Amino acid sequence: MRSSRTSPSRTRSAGTWLTALVTGATAAATLLVAAPVSHAADTPLRDLGTAKGKVIGTAVTGSKLTGTYGDVAGAQFNSLTPGNAMKWGSVEPTQGTFNWAEADQIVAFAQAHNQQVRGHTLVWHSQNPSWLTNGSWTSAQLSTLLQNHINTEAGRYKGRIAAWDVVNEPFNEDGTYRSTLWYNGLGTDYIANALTWARAADPAAKLYVNDYNVEGVNAKSTALYNLVKSLKERGVPIDGVGLQAHLILGQVPSTFQQNIQRFADLGVDVAITELDIRMALPADSAKLAQQKADYKAVTAACVAVARCVNLTVWGFADSDSWVDSTFPGYGAATPYDANYAPKPAYYGIAEALGGGTTTPPPTGACTATYSVGSQWSTGFTGNVTISCSGASLSSWKATWTYGAGQQITQAWNATCTQSGTAVTCANASYNGTVPDGGSVSFGFNANWSGSNPVPTVTLG
Repeated sequence: MRSSRTSPSRTRSAGTWLTALVTGATAAATLLVAAPVSHAADTPLRDLGTAKGKVIGTAVTGSKLTGTYGDVAGAQFNSLTPGNAMKWGSVEPTQGTFNWAEADQIVAFAQAHNQQVRGHTLVWHSQNPSWLTNGSWTSAQLSTLLQNHINTEAGRYKGRIAAWDVVNEPFNEDGTYRSTLWYNGLGTDYIANALTWARAADPAAKLYVNDYNVEGVNAKSTALYNLVKSLKERGVPIDGVGLQAHLILGQVPSTFQQNIQRFADLGVDVAITELDIRMALPADSAKLAQQKADYKAVTAACVAVARCVNLTVWGFADSDSWVDSTFPGYGAATPYDANYAPKPAYYGIAEALGGGTTTPPPTGACTATYSVGSQWSTGFTGNVTISCSGASLSSWKATWTYGAGQQITQAWNATCTQSGTAVTCANASYNGTVPDGGSVSFGFNANWSGSNPVPTVTLG
């Protein structure tokens, strides 16, 4: 799959064309700051991470890798994890019948954007196909099924996967082994066997055991520590541990860095594999500030340990997060809002990677001006110009409400969505920066009937 990014030169020329047409009424709005402004955003997270020796990743949904979602995923991150596309139930829903479409799409996107892929996951108790979970298997049959699955999937992507979460979530909270199809049928050696088979199928990939609630020093993380130590002593191939880091606001473990370090001292790499930090809804400025501090603390713990090699967020935007449907009443867990605008959490990551300090602009320093021109009986062409004086922006989002049934049909130099009368337009990947004394414009076509009053635009 080729990049979905549109050429900036082509879209900017469209904006220039539009500006020449606009002669109608205008309305200006004062900036309402929704997220801090920072020079850090001028440098993508992936580049900030590279400077610190860290890979910065995100889980993605293959079907969404277009438009602004694809632009952000490609520009900000240098590692992609398929959120669901490589799980057994996705790739082999019927025994012997495979569906690699989404997994292939994500791998191709990553290759086109010079990104790593983190394979997730080969052995798990969940999201397995019903033919597997409902079957009556002997231990020998189960072992053969698992080995064949690993050979097939890891073999298909041989040489194209940087790391595999080979075994996912093997432990209970008290450190005992989780009762699963694999543990019950094959005993504890299913983990060693899976790692050994994965090494044979793709010798270049780094092999991980991955779990949740193992971020701090506790019974579960100690069980994982003892497993890794034992595997190393037995000569079983294991290269790293994944700490999922599905966290709750204000509850970053105080022993996070200590825990990362003790795994590193065993001679394995550590990856933060599924980071999100959920809060009780609705979000407000105090919660978002705490979330920024939490993201910064997690990133700083990784930065502090040389063998913490990867920090991956589990979906970068709130609209692509599993949290809301899994934890009722909680959400807003990711670094970007639902419209792909960076939240304070984004800047927490950037600052921990050396990206600088955030500075909110003075109120009124940036404005948005809405113009109407080239109007005809059933439609019109519109334009919004964002200008700054005494401040700068690293991203922007313009919102307004139509009063007479206007409906946007096409936009350029921005990603625009409309729900009823409410319109939200966010910057493209190439024009989020508005320098002090500078401006950025975007345009759109829309339908109308009757009248076409000018709305008031809010910039956030």
